Amino acid sequence: MATGFFEQQHQARQTSQRLIWLFAAAVIAIVIAVNVALGILYLSTFAPHGAWARYGLDALPNHFVSTTTAVVVLIIAGGTVLQILELREGGEAVARMVGARPVDPSTRDLLERRLLNVVEEMALASGIPTPRTYVLERQDTINAFAAGLHPRDAVVTVTHGALTRLTRDELQGVIGHEFSHILNGDMTLNIRLIGLLQGLLMLALFGRFLADMDRVRVSSDSRERGNVLFAVGLAIVAIGYIGVFFGRLIKAGVSRQRESLADASCLQFTRNAEGIGRALRKIGGLGDGAGGQIDHPHAETLSHMFMAPVRLNFADGWLATHPPLEERIRRIYGHPMDFLPAPELAVSAEPAAGQSAPELAPLPFTPQPVAEPQAIAEPAAAVSGLTVQPALQAASPVTGLVSAAAAMPAAIGRPQEAARPFIEQLLGRVESLGLRPALSDTTGAQVLVLGLLIEQEQAMAARQESIVAQAFGADASAQAESVRAAAEQMPPGWRLPLVDLAMPTLRKLPAAARERLLTLARTMIAVDSRVTLPEFLLYTVLEARLGSAGQPARPLRYVSIKDLAAEARLVLSLVATVRMPQAPAHAYQAGAQLLEGLAAEAVERDAIALDKVSAAFHRLNLLAPLSKPQLIKACAAVAFVDGSTNWKAASCLRTLCAALDCPLPPQVDS
Repeated sequence: MATGFFEQQHQARQTSQRLIWLFAAAVIAIVIAVNVALGILYLSTFAPHGAWARYGLDALPNHFVSTTTAVVVLIIAGGTVLQILELREGGEAVARMVGARPVDPSTRDLLERRLLNVVEEMALASGIPTPRTYVLERQDTINAFAAGLHPRDAVVTVTHGALTRLTRDELQGVIGHEFSHILNGDMTLNIRLIGLLQGLLMLALFGRFLADMDRVRVSSDSRERGNVLFAVGLAIVAIGYIGVFFGRLIKAGVSRQRESLADASCLQFTRNAEGIGRALRKIGGLGDGAGGQIDHPHAETLSHMFMAPVRLNFADGWLATHPPLEERIRRIYGHPMDFLPAPELAVSAEPAAGQSAPELAPLPFTPQPVAEPQAIAEPAAAVSGLTVQPALQAASPVTGLVSAAAAMPAAIGRPQEAARPFIEQLLGRVESLGLRPALSDTTGAQVLVLGLLIEQEQAMAARQESIVAQAFGADASAQAESVRAAAEQMPPGWRLPLVDLAMPTLRKLPAAARERLLTLARTMIAVDSRVTLPEFLLYTVLEARLGSAGQPARPLRYVSIKDLAAEARLVLSLVATVRMPQAPAHAYQAGAQLLEGLAAEAVERDAIALDKVSAAFHRLNLLAPLSKPQLIKACAAVAFVDGSTNWKAASCLRTLCAALDCPLPPQVDS
């Protein structure tokens, strides 16, 4: 595709703004229509004969128009706000809305395990925290959707039929399609659509309520009032459903465009046309327009979020939320293709002892020389509040195949085929070191991330382990120590992706428990009265993933990096200090020359502190999407100064991208 992550984010925001204007126009049209209809009804029922011809609008009661307008606007706005508040928890609220069941990370069901593996692999390749996964039970058709206010609170939901009728490649195609919605900014747009359409529907529901009130009659006066209410209610229902109709037209137009983009993005993500192509052909093979049908009262409300049409009557025409299947298949293959039968796969729900289906086997782990830790002779560099300790030199999940800093912004939000070896090694190492059970348990996942903060020095480690024991019990201390020992056998740059693997479990925690975990992490970091670079990076990612989880995206405040020149200078100085502590000024210049308005000199090492850098990250996240790639390119130029980098600078890049909500894939093609 010609457009990348930042352009798609910008386009999604522009579309959201257009939706607001279209919604406002629809509200204005409805207000005018209601005032006209009720005005005619009043003049024909209550006003003296000829009053309109004699007095015009003065024949209406005082404040008639203003009162009617206020009531209509309050009803529509109230419905919209209530619906958005109901979905303020993000993707999980949407999944519950249609009765989806969360998949237990420790499940032994082979089909569910396969689904989790595919989601994990796609998340690692995309550079985002692993989304929680849900299944729509009792839905034997093939369909799926991704929902959330932000990639950090995203969920991926598939039907039971998608599990039982699709092969692994086909399921990967479906998941790739949904990940494109996550990465292209469609999820927030889709949730806003739900709220706006609910607001327009509220007027019709209010009219129906008024019309139903005519059934309660105990006298001739009440009968007369009931007839009037029935007429008023009928008029409001008619006008309300006109608004709903135009709302559906807006939804259909937006949805068709984003679905076409998702199909194209999926091809880029998976590099496998047969995966998404065969999945769509199987949807068609289950029935013309019914292969993705969802039997749920809220299915129509969420119809624009699903991969395939959920209702037969909305599969074609102006109200179609998706392009025709034949057209989508033709675009993928370049020529028409027949639909395919979609029988259920013959896979047992529980694996036999010591056996597994070949298709569902775990990814192989092949040790590579680059993954083995080696000592390096790099001097320690003390930074105010940040102490860069001599560390193990190993393959960073960002370095590997990168040869040009210019390639970094283009790779944001675009999974690369080059990431597969790293993903296979990471997942294989997780299995071989026995970390998988911890990733599947809420207490174990918390102990795991805290265990990654434990120091190697025995006295400090004992104090940190006692903090874990006080919070989670005596056994947790030994678990944290085993995590620390396991982490020593992994390259340091692998710790941040490991934290992302724990996100589905950590996100099950209530808000208070998440804040408690962050507090425990800060307490463990403060034990030795200093903050090392690995501690800073890990805590920053934890805070970005959990501290703001479930919160709506913040409004943009800054269009240009020149508005945040001081913050950009501080971040570039940090990367320069950890990349080249012996000559940070040289590394800083490689990035500063790419940004207009930055001071020529880097921030002094003693002036770089944790609180200042964290504040800079938060403010830089408020940059407009099209301004962020300039900053990332400059930081990449610093990290890869003189054509090489180290795991610390590469991990700084990953942390910066996490703080800026810009998913950085593990490796980038040169």
